Amino acid sequence: MTERRMLPLLPHGSGHLAPPQAFPRRAKVAVGDTQLRANIRRATHTIRDKRAHVVDEVDDWEELREAGRALKERVARHLPELLERFEQAATAAGATVHWARDAAEANRIVTELVRATGSDEVVKVKSMVTQEIELNDALERAGITAYETDLAELIVQLDRGEQSHILVPAIHYNRTEIREIFRREMPDTDDALTSDPAVLAEAARRHLRRKFLSTKVAVSGANFAVADTGTLVVLESEGNGRMCLTLPETLISVVGIEKIVPTFADLEVFLQLLPRSSTAERMNPYTSTWTGVREGDGPQDVHIVLLDNGRSATLADTVGRQALACIRCSACLNVCPVYERTGGIAYGSVYPGPIGAIISPQLTGVERNKSLPYASSLCGACYDVCPVKINIPEVLVHLRQTGVDGARERPSAERTAMRTLAWVMSDQRRYENALRAARTATGPIAGLLAGKRTPPGGPAGTLGHLPWPLSAWTVSRDAPLPARQSFRDWWRKTHGEAR
Repeated sequence: MTERRMLPLLPHGSGHLAPPQAFPRRAKVAVGDTQLRANIRRATHTIRDKRAHVVDEVDDWEELREAGRALKERVARHLPELLERFEQAATAAGATVHWARDAAEANRIVTELVRATGSDEVVKVKSMVTQEIELNDALERAGITAYETDLAELIVQLDRGEQSHILVPAIHYNRTEIREIFRREMPDTDDALTSDPAVLAEAARRHLRRKFLSTKVAVSGANFAVADTGTLVVLESEGNGRMCLTLPETLISVVGIEKIVPTFADLEVFLQLLPRSSTAERMNPYTSTWTGVREGDGPQDVHIVLLDNGRSATLADTVGRQALACIRCSACLNVCPVYERTGGIAYGSVYPGPIGAIISPQLTGVERNKSLPYASSLCGACYDVCPVKINIPEVLVHLRQTGVDGARERPSAERTAMRTLAWVMSDQRRYENALRAARTATGPIAGLLAGKRTPPGGPAGTLGHLPWPLSAWTVSRDAPLPARQSFRDWWRKTHGEAR
């Protein structure tokens, strides 16, 4: 049976989250942490070098990228009907489908489902969408404990820290730091624990084994949802997801509506693109698919929560909707020069890096994340490696313009200044008069800087500090003073009337 919670396309709104600290402020702290920068640089260079190697093995890689892009574009055009088709197929297979407009509604649905089982614990498969809606916090408020079973997610959870990478949330930790976290937070870990990766992984395995065998409820996300069959797909590398998806009695999957693919055959493209782009593997180690309920095999109570949470609003933006094509591979993070120097925590967003800079402002509102579209040098490296060809620089520029022009209720200083300049420069007489007025006003200052002047016709000098609000310019660059004589005036003086 199906519980209807929304129409296929919904108005945006999560609404309950407080604005994060601005990226520039968080980034300033991050770049001062030399250990963090060393950890991030080492990890990202290792991953991206391996990725480049396995991608070079595929002769038709660019054709695969184009196929992935075309499939995601098709999904964007037909999303409402694909969602309805998925709902019908999943329901016919024995799953219960719920629809959630926003984070609050999704959290309420999941909390009620867990409470109905009588359980106060859940095990979780790594899921970005449950991080997006802050599900763990919602469950904790309801007296339910969520145990992350992905190794990197577990490290962050035990340390009560923040995630810094889509694929490897604990990328900012080194082995020694992880060993100390395990010693401090795992009661069954002894002081002889070493920083060897295999030893650390075994310690985490022992810590989680009892939870896998005793917990009756699991929560997952999904990498893909097949419209024709109602099938959900999860890709992971450790096997913890397989344990969560098969052992519990109840399985609740929270799935962003953009995860839909039309047919099972479409997975062929993405199962080639995703492993190479994310973990630099030719084939994903653990790929789990499940369709509804099968008697005597796996969870017997299966729920699917289809989440909007700003995705419909993003879909309505013909430029910004590209962000919904993301398959969460994190390739863009590993090549981004900004991410390499700041790490993911500086973004103050569940989705860090270049993709986070375009998807977070759209899902939660540009006003809430207005600094993120500027967290980029626009070098284009992210576009070059994206397996589904999302033009991230194009969307970044688009969102920067949206941030200025979207404030209809109170025109921004930048927008007002640009409109004033446009008016002045649209008329030759106004423009020349403005230049003469600027030279007159800055004449006394230019006189003080006479020693710095260039030859005749050149700039009159520069200023290193200006009062607010012009200080926003001189905080990182000098402000040039107008030339003592404009080119047009010089031309008239030496060659007669300008033509």
